[in-house]
Amino acid sequence: MAEAIYYGTGRRKTSVARVRLVPGQGNITINRRSMDDYFGLQTLELIVKQPLELTGTTSAYDVIVSVKGGGHTGQAGAIRHGISRALLEVDADYRKVLKSAGLLTRDPRMKERKKYGLKKARKASQFSKR
Repeated sequence: MAEAIYYGTGRRKTSVARVRLVPGQGNITINRRSMDDYFGLQTLELIVKQPLELTGTTSAYDVIVSVKGGGHTGQAGAIRHGISRALLEVDADYRKVLKSAGLLTRDPRMKERKKYGLKKARKASQFSKR
C-alpha cells in the first residue's frame, strides 16, 4: 500500500518553496541537504519547525523541500508557509491552531521598485541650492 504524501506551496518575498510531507521520523531535507547544513542560523531552523511543533507532528513526518529564490530568511519563511499548508491537507482540525499563530497568512511585504531619476527606490542624489 502506498504511503500518503501531502503537498504545500509556500511563498515569501521572492522565495517559493514546494513542500512534501511523508510519514517518517521527522527529518527535514532542503534542496537535498539536511536543514542543519542548509541554514547556518539556529533561528531560521526554529522558524521552519514552528508549524510542526504547534501541531505536535514533529516526529510524525519527514519534510522534503525544494526552495528557490530570495535569501535565507525569505526561504525559511516560505518553507514555514508551505509546511503549514501541507499540514492542512493532513488534518483540517489544525487550521485553528495555525491560523491563530499567523502561519497560514502569506507575508505580503515585497521589495519596493526603483523609480526613475532616483538611485534606489527612495534614495535621491544630494540636494544643493547652487
